[in-house]
Amino acid sequence: MKKIIISGGGTGGHIYPAVAIANELKAIDSTNEILFVGAEGKMEMEKVPKAGYKIIGLPIAGINRSNMLANLGLPIKLIKSLWKTYRVIKDFKPDVAIGVGGYASGPTLIMANFLGVPTLIQEQNSFAGVTNKFVAKKAQKICVAYPNMEQFFPKEKIVMTGNPVRKDILETASKREQAFKHFGLDPERKTLLVIGGSQGARTINEAIFAGLNDLISNDLQVIWQTGKLFIDKAKQAVESLQTQRVFVSDFIYEMDLAYAAADLVVSRAGALSVSELCLAEKPSILVPLPTAAEDHQTQNAMSLVNVKAAWLVKDAEARDILVDDVIKLADNKAEMQQLSQNIKTLAKPNAGKEIASEVLKIINGQ
Repeated sequence: MKKIIISGGGTGGHIYPAVAIANELKAIDSTNEILFVGAEGKMEMEKVPKAGYKIIGLPIAGINRSNMLANLGLPIKLIKSLWKTYRVIKDFKPDVAIGVGGYASGPTLIMANFLGVPTLIQEQNSFAGVTNKFVAKKAQKICVAYPNMEQFFPKEKIVMTGNPVRKDILETASKREQAFKHFGLDPERKTLLVIGGSQGARTINEAIFAGLNDLISNDLQVIWQTGKLFIDKAKQAVESLQTQRVFVSDFIYEMDLAYAAADLVVSRAGALSVSELCLAEKPSILVPLPTAAEDHQTQNAMSLVNVKAAWLVKDAEARDILVDDVIKLADNKAEMQQLSQNIKTLAKPNAGKEIASEVLKIINGQ
């Protein structure tokens, strides 16, 4: 039995890989004991227990850039978090600590290093986060999903593993018929999937809302995930068009079926979304979130665009050109095939297993 701490979170893009790594470690040896450390009030405190793991919350928070006065308490929160992590590590006695990015991983890996516990970092993005850059100096291994990460991390520590994603996305080809039944759409018609992350993406939503009629008149049908804030407006638009060719929902749980039905995809360029698109082999138009830290979504998108594996539309231009670009791509069969072939070469289907293997190598002193 090995004891492993996994720390980080804040967004689904951090939490899902963390849970996937935990699942792989359990699959290798069911006696492995795993403890998560997250940030109080963040989504990991709900999602991790749902996945069947214990989690301890730290009173840590990020920098509030819109209200600098709110940051006055940050040093106290950091000290409290370090002290709590010290007690957790002393009690749990882990063989290794894994950081996946997010507020909680900083104090956890700092204290693990202080107490002589070996550490591994999993960096999901093509542009490394502040926390991971800081704790990388003492990490034994750094698992990455993109090339050229030696600009952020020591080259000898980097292992190219990719990002762990949901296993059901690997088996979409056999689910096409089931997918069209589920969404109530026509299997003979080209299908556009629109996803903006779990919260939705306002710019993408507004562009699709304005161009819905054009998409329909160009013989496309749409699966549209809007997020909670836009769902009512989207439903009204679909009702007023009186069409059966748009499936709209605030959140799609059956993403394997959504990818199975899709011929092309419009998406933000979060690390996890990009990894899923590679595995699903879908021609994609990426609209990076411009406010993402260090503009990392644009960096993620460009890693595909530079090898002709996706198209990019800037957020500021999406309302004007996104729908036109969707129609243009849908009409170009050769370009869609090219994008699909190129994105497929970037897929890393065994990422979770490879990261778990690196974790065990550290524990075994390899």
